[in-house]
Amino acid sequence: MSLSMRNQLPGTVVSVTPGTVMATVKARLAGGQQITAAVTLEAVRDLGIAEGSAVRALVKSTEVALATGPVTGVSIRNQIPGTVSAVATGEAMATVKVAVEGGELTAAVTKDAVEELRLAAGSPVVALIKSTEIALAAA
Repeated sequence: MSLSMRNQLPGTVVSVTPGTVMATVKARLAGGQQITAAVTLEAVRDLGIAEGSAVRALVKSTEVALATGPVTGVSIRNQIPGTVSAVATGEAMATVKVAVEGGELTAAVTKDAVEELRLAAGSPVVALIKSTEIALAAA
């Protein structure tokens, strides 16, 4: 199956914490970072997600926010450090490619954000992704 989601990072499940309807799944990415995904219990069962399972974390580029450094005092669980490798700017929006340990993330942000944050190749950034915006696929 081919997907339009540009961000597909391989990882291994380190824990599953079930709730009533949803579960939080923590996975170690190929680059060593840990991510947290909030998915339904049904998805956990259907995909056979358990500790040690190989998964692929999927994130739409529109769900990746960028900061120029670590952010404190927010509920966003996933903060992945990286370096801007490319910026393509249009009239209103831009895509920013971020090299991270073990792969690459693409963020779709406004042109204004690129200008205000002075994002350019070589800029250090932190990719911010809410756990509810990460989908998991069995690898």
